[in-house]
Amino acid sequence: MRRSSTIYILTSFVMKSGVAVLREALLEAAERGADIKVCTGDYLYITQPDALSDLLTIHESIEVKLFQSGGVSFHPKSYILDAGDGGVLFVGSSNLSRSALQHGVEWNLAMQKSVEPSTFDEAIEEFSKLFHHENTVVVNTETVRLYREQYDAYHAKQGNFVRSWTEAEELDFMLPAEQQPTQEMVADHIPYDIRPRFAQVEALQELETALEEGYDKALVVMATGLGKTYLAAFFARHFRRVLFVAHREEILYQAQQSFHNVHHEKTTGIYCGRVKEPDADFVFASVATLNQKRHLMQFDPQSFDLVVIDEFHHAAASSYQSILRHFEPRFLLGITATPYRNDNRDIFALCDGKVAYKIDFIEAIQQKWLAPFHYYGVYDDTDYTKIRWVGTKYDQDELAAAQNRRELYEKTLEAWRKHKQTRTIVFCSSVRQAEALNAFFQENGHKTIALHANTKDISRPDAIRQLGDGELEAIFTVDLFNEGTDIPAVDTLLFVRPTESLTVFTQQVGRGLRLHEGKDYCVIIDLIGNYRNADVKMSLFQVDMPSQKGQHPAQTVVPDGCEIHFETQAIDLLAEMAKKKMPRRELLQDNYFTVKTDLGRRPSYLELYQHGAVAYEMYRQEFKSYVGFLEWAEELTPEEREAFELYRPWLEEIEKTGMTKSYKMVVLSAMLERGPERWFAPTTPEEVAPYFHQYYMSKKYRTDKDFSSTNTKRLWEYNEKHVSKLIADMPMSKFSTNKSLVSFTNNELRLHFDILSEHRKLLWRWTKEIAEYRLHYYFFHRGINLY
Repeated sequence: MRRSSTIYILTSFVMKSGVAVLREALLEAAERGADIKVCTGDYLYITQPDALSDLLTIHESIEVKLFQSGGVSFHPKSYILDAGDGGVLFVGSSNLSRSALQHGVEWNLAMQKSVEPSTFDEAIEEFSKLFHHENTVVVNTETVRLYREQYDAYHAKQGNFVRSWTEAEELDFMLPAEQQPTQEMVADHIPYDIRPRFAQVEALQELETALEEGYDKALVVMATGLGKTYLAAFFARHFRRVLFVAHREEILYQAQQSFHNVHHEKTTGIYCGRVKEPDADFVFASVATLNQKRHLMQFDPQSFDLVVIDEFHHAAASSYQSILRHFEPRFLLGITATPYRNDNRDIFALCDGKVAYKIDFIEAIQQKWLAPFHYYGVYDDTDYTKIRWVGTKYDQDELAAAQNRRELYEKTLEAWRKHKQTRTIVFCSSVRQAEALNAFFQENGHKTIALHANTKDISRPDAIRQLGDGELEAIFTVDLFNEGTDIPAVDTLLFVRPTESLTVFTQQVGRGLRLHEGKDYCVIIDLIGNYRNADVKMSLFQVDMPSQKGQHPAQTVVPDGCEIHFETQAIDLLAEMAKKKMPRRELLQDNYFTVKTDLGRRPSYLELYQHGAVAYEMYRQEFKSYVGFLEWAEELTPEEREAFELYRPWLEEIEKTGMTKSYKMVVLSAMLERGPERWFAPTTPEEVAPYFHQYYMSKKYRTDKDFSSTNTKRLWEYNEKHVSKLIADMPMSKFSTNKSLVSFTNNELRLHFDILSEHRKLLWRWTKEIAEYRLHYYFFHRGINLY
């Protein structure tokens, strides 16, 4: 560790004694800039909360994550150390405890990087996949606090089994490790004489226009099945070198083939896992590999003049952020079928709010570019309210137990037989459910298989081929076909899992809508229970759910060939759930504490909007200001509560003041630039003019949204007199209707309230947070709202 530039530690549990052993070496490595990541687990609550806290205190650059096992065995141990010119991989039985590292009976296999470099690279790749797995959470003060509560509750119930260990008594539990998922390439047999078609033609025109107008970022939202990857390949004709980033290896190989079909003369290369081909014209890289510091630094920031981020709804995640910050392309293109904020972050800001083209699957069906659907909402009597909710999903053990009922299997088979066509994908909650349903369907005479990460007797390509050829009637799967897999012949989708994410549901529906010879429409059979967000997905089909029992859903006009049907019990269930929606204040509080847990601290106003998942105006509407919400939620210190009462009118005024343009908040931002001790002093249009000019000239989207061609020209040419007059006319003269707070007279904008010296920094920060939030929302909001 003392000489390594990369240090990755994966252990099933961490003890205070183990952190103490490694503290000095980790601190020394962190201070010289080493890439340090530690991933541990919560299985059986053996990991000590104090050990997690101790890890956080070593150095702020060390990344620590906790794998939420949900009761499933999590028992890996590996230490990956790389000094650049050589490294060593330890795989074995030593967890992060003093006894395991120093004097316990342990077996660890050490492998030198120079002896088997491909295995070394594969270990890093697998570590990265686990480190960025959806079940991992960032360890920070807030997540440690929550884990400590769970830890204490578990051991209070179990006794002092683990908590009473002394350092000498720390022992491992030899538990079987879960097999890691494997990636298989799926061949793409598209012919070489390919040209833009359908939505690609319109989207390509809009992208080329954005490029001509000087934009350097854009987002394209296209329904699954319309060819987003080929669109990126056609757009790549305008660029010399291209980096294509995706989060799954099979998507990289498919994209490589698609780009090759369009660009025969260009070289293509993969950069992930065991394959490193960084010098190609078009490089297709996995985020898990590229996110590693040692790999990212291999590329000059200007290596590529086009960077394409596939499935851009993932791009706000931390694993993508280092990549986006590192590269400086001529153009950044984000492509996705689902702009919904699945991870609760604002993806539009990453593209400076420029959505070059957008078409959802309803419009694509209207254009006859995708197949119509027949939707059947089937009642599921499983009581999901009794199943523990863990973060963003149901407890997997409890969910599987609730679903493991013969009557539910019979109901599922009956609904499938009634509505199915010829080739079905069944989306399941867990491997256990997929295996059980598959066995039940086979017992009843159907040709089906369960396909998941642990499947041994058939490969994914073979299963896809057999389904396409009609040798199989159905495939039961768990999250394998959400993204990157196309089986156009599929004409039936069966959902036997709760819809926990609108993004995932949208992707899964897209699996059945591709056009195919002999397919007139896709049947969607959806088991609807009283699970969280059961009604949210109805917005996907443009259906307004009933507000009271006995009412029928109000369906907006669906495309020709589409049908929507519900069982009566499903209608009544959705109506009942609508009445029990979480009260608004409880919803806002829940949203706030979710974001706080994610960040490990109180979020700023802008962070709450970017990371949260509620409508943008709800905090202001309910509490008149964000700080007002914090006061209600008892999140303010005594000093902050005192300040809030004194300056409440000011905070509420800048929250609500009208913004037909962004000018007011830009003027306020210019004032805030003067710092905590002077921001509130009177100001003039002439003083603000240089900042005002620079603010709009630094980003093209700002001038495009807020200036007519005449005013833009005046701004570009920058004449202090002209810009000052613009500021004086609007916004200064119309800054506020409350003249007792703010006035503009004698060419001077003045605040009419005193600020105590001990409150200046605090009020400056609160005011700055509101200005930043309102400007961000003004430029980037696109109405994506799940509530």
